[in-house]
Amino acid sequence: MQDNKPNIIVDLTFEFTIELIEFTELLEQHGKVIVAQQLLKAGASIGAKVREAQNAEGKTDFLKKIKIAARRADETNYWLQVCQKAENYPSEESLLEKVNSITKILSKIISSSKSNRAS
Repeated sequence: MQDNKPNIIVDLTFEFTIELIEFTELLEQHGKVIVAQQLLKAGASIGAKVREAQNAEGKTDFLKKIKIAARRADETNYWLQVCQKAENYPSEESLLEKVNSITKILSKIISSSKSNRAS
């Protein structure tokens, strides 16, 4: 059950997904369809897993979903770096910065969740 309280990671990942959709549409316009698909699949799943974690069945389930989101953030970072380094590819530095911020927040969530479980 979703509540309406502000949640920074839910909001950040949702906004990131919207921006990522726009960027992958630009990639597709440049004929970079395969990379666009990989990037969108990885990037959109970050927010989906974070959202899913909000309704986890317990702390273990929550941590599992957040860890998956963190792995998807790392994969998204990879594809954004590919776009940045590959010749004739559009790139978007702000998306790379945002996914790095999301990764840091997810890492903190994982770290604090593990600490809370150990207590």
